Amino acid sequence: MGRRIVIMGAAGRDFHVFNTVFRDDPDTEVVAFTAAQIPGIEGRTYPASLAGERYPTGVPIRPEAELEHLVREHDVTEVILAYSDLSHEDVMHVASRVMATGADFRLVGPNASMLRSSKPVVAVCAVRTGCGKSQTSRHVAATLLDAGLTPVLIRHPMPYGDLERMQVQRFASLADIDASDPTIEEREEYETPVEMGIVVYAGVDYARILAAAEEEADVILWDGGNNDVSFIRPDVLITVTDPLRAGHERRYHPGETNLRMADIAVINKVDVADPSDVSDLAASIAGLNPAATVVRTASPVTLDEGPSLADARVLVIEDGPTITHGGMPYGAGTVAARDAGATTFVDPRPYAVGSIADTYAAYPDIGPVLPAMGYGEQQVRELAQTIQAADCDVVVVGTPIDLSRVLPVGHPVRRATYHLQDAGEPTVREALAPWLDRWHRPR
Repeated sequence: MGRRIVIMGAAGRDFHVFNTVFRDDPDTEVVAFTAAQIPGIEGRTYPASLAGERYPTGVPIRPEAELEHLVREHDVTEVILAYSDLSHEDVMHVASRVMATGADFRLVGPNASMLRSSKPVVAVCAVRTGCGKSQTSRHVAATLLDAGLTPVLIRHPMPYGDLERMQVQRFASLADIDASDPTIEEREEYETPVEMGIVVYAGVDYARILAAAEEEADVILWDGGNNDVSFIRPDVLITVTDPLRAGHERRYHPGETNLRMADIAVINKVDVADPSDVSDLAASIAGLNPAATVVRTASPVTLDEGPSLADARVLVIEDGPTITHGGMPYGAGTVAARDAGATTFVDPRPYAVGSIADTYAAYPDIGPVLPAMGYGEQQVRELAQTIQAADCDVVVVGTPIDLSRVLPVGHPVRRATYHLQDAGEPTVREALAPWLDRWHRPR
C-alpha cells in the first residue's frame, strides 16, 4: 500500500509540501494534516480541487493533539513536520511523540519543496516571527523600483478562509483586498505594499501563483511568513535577524536554516537594541554564515497625531503573531507609547472575551498588551468587544494596518507605524548591487 503519511502544519507550508512533494506521488497516501498556531483551521478539509484526483474527497485537517491517534488509526509510517517558528527543543519533542508511535519523523528540505522561477527572485525570510520581514520586503521593493525593475510580491500563504476560493489571489488595489473578505492578518500583509503600487499574490497553490506572477514581474519578491523557508528558490536570500532576541537565531526552526543559507543578513532594530546584543548577534551570524553580507538597519516608529499620552490610561494593541508564537512581550505600539510619554498602561486581560481570553491562556508570557487576533469574523468581534470594554483613555495601535478602519474601537486612537532605514554600510541597496546591476533595465 506504500507509505501512509500525516503532515503536521499550520495552513501554510504543510499544504505547499503536499502540493509539491506528495500530491502526485503514487506510492504515498497522505491521510491527514494536523493544525497548530492558527485558530479555526482544524475540522476542515483540504479540498479535492486542490488535493488532486488521487484524493476525491480531499484530505482532513485535524487538531495536532490527535497526532498519536491518527498515526495508530491509519497505520501511518511517516510524519512530516511542515510549519515554522518552533524552538529546536520543541521540534525534538514532536519527533519524540512521533517516534514513540513507531513511525518515522521527517523534515522536507528546500531542494524537494522549492519552486524554480523563470524570473530573478529575491526572498526575504527571518530567524523569528516579528523581526521585520515585511518592512524589509517593502524596502527591497522600493529599491527594485528605483533600479527600473517591476517587482511582484508573492506573500507566504495565509489561507484562513475558503481554500477553493483562495487557490490563486491577486491584489492590485484595496478594493481587491476588501473583496477577498480578508482576516486582519491578511490585511496587515497586503495593504501597505498595494498602497505602494506593488501587485501582491498569495493563496494556496504556489506553482500556479508563481506562474501568474511571472507574467507581470521583472523580479519576484518573496515575502516570508513566521521564520519559514522560501517556497521559491531565490537568487538572493535576505534573512532578517532581531537583536532584541539575540540568540534566537540559533534556537528556532527553520530560522537557523534561513540564516545559514542567507546571502544577506539584516540586523534590524539597531536603533532600539542594546549595543552589546547587536555585537553578540553579529558574532553569531559570523559563526553560522561567515560568507553572508551583514547589513544593519533601524526600525523607527512614528506615532500619528492625537490625544496626549502623558497622563492617559493607554491600551496598546500589538501585531498578533509577533506577540503570540513570536514570543515578544510587546512590540512597536508599546515603544511608540513610551516615547510619547505614556506611563500608565491598561492590562487588557481582565476585559478579554472568548477566543481573546483563550489566546492569553495559550500564551501566558504575553505582557500587558492586546494581540490583534483576527482570524475570522467571530474573533474580530471578540477583539472589538475586548477593546471597547477596556477602561482606557487612548488606544495605541501598533499593527501594520489602521485597525479602526476594520472594527469599531470605541476609544480615541493613535496609530504607530514603522519602516526600515539603513543604519550603516553597506546599505540594503549596496548589498543588492551585484544582482541589481545584472537585472537592471533603464527607464
